[in-house]
Amino acid sequence: MEFALTEEQEELASIVRELLSEESGAGVARESWSRASGYNESLWQKMCGEIGVASLAIPEEYGGAGFSYLETHLVLEELGRALTASPFFGSAVLAAQTILSIASHEEALRLLPGVASGTTIAALAWATKAGRWDPTNIGVTASEASGTWSVRGEAPLVLFGAQADLLLTFAQTDNGLGLFEVAADEVSVQESSAMDSTLRFATVTWDGHSARLLGRVSDEQLHALWNLVAAGISALQIGGASACLELTVEYSQQRVQFGRTIGSFQALKHRMAEMYVSVETATTASRAVAIALTTGEEDASELARLAKIWCSEAFLIVAGEMIQLHGGIAITWEHDAHLFFKRSHAMSQLFGSPRELRRSLESALSLA
Repeated sequence: MEFALTEEQEELASIVRELLSEESGAGVARESWSRASGYNESLWQKMCGEIGVASLAIPEEYGGAGFSYLETHLVLEELGRALTASPFFGSAVLAAQTILSIASHEEALRLLPGVASGTTIAALAWATKAGRWDPTNIGVTASEASGTWSVRGEAPLVLFGAQADLLLTFAQTDNGLGLFEVAADEVSVQESSAMDSTLRFATVTWDGHSARLLGRVSDEQLHALWNLVAAGISALQIGGASACLELTVEYSQQRVQFGRTIGSFQALKHRMAEMYVSVETATTASRAVAIALTTGEEDASELARLAKIWCSEAFLIVAGEMIQLHGGIAITWEHDAHLFFKRSHAMSQLFGSPRELRRSLESALSLA
């Protein structure tokens, strides 16, 4: 498997990083908490209008740029590094890829151009009422009467659900699972608090609301979609872990103790070396699944679970070490370390915890 990025991919990552360094970061993340949208609308417009990030993995026939998933993966890495509050993952990755995978050609033509341009924020309800992402246990049902579909149920943890212009949900029907579109302004949407304030979640409740069937969903499609989601989360995680390492090394070269910078102490060098190993191995795992998904490798499913497990644990370790090596300042509200620490714990649970996925991987590989 070739891990080297092309010149164009490196240029894309550089452009996104430069923009985010100017208009994102922890300071902007804090500011976004008070916004009704939960994100910096001006930055989102620049990302979509000047760089076209939301269109990267969407085919040209649907208003996209027609690149591969790997380019989107690189954007997610930079968003994770800058701790950016953004609807990119929920809209341009989760919802857009769901439409591409499941909806008909006509429905994709209708829905995707707005998502690709960033003018439409899309959200997908997937989690069960208990807050789990179980492909075999969807918590919403749909029924048909006189040619009209209606949906009932409740789904928590809908990313940017309260801000969505386009609301999608999986729902169980008498003939299996289906993907439905429901008018976002007609349903009950309640924002819920999150450990990571840069992630905006909502609980959506349907009580017989009319819906539009976009397509039937097979188990293979659902699992393939989860692989993309897991890969995307791993990209956000390695971006965040990289930022933790960089900030910690920088601080160790500035903080003086006993007349020396703390980075000169061998014990702390060893700990930062361990952080570096965690970041590098996690990056390898994350890039491996991104490439496997882009090229259609047979082991993409196993790699997706492995990447989600490895990157979750690596980010937790590195964020924890960042707190420790910064000392007392890191636990203050004013310092950014706690933001990365909270992000690491929130991301480790999103779409399956390491413990759950390890059991799933053991079962798939007949190791249990």
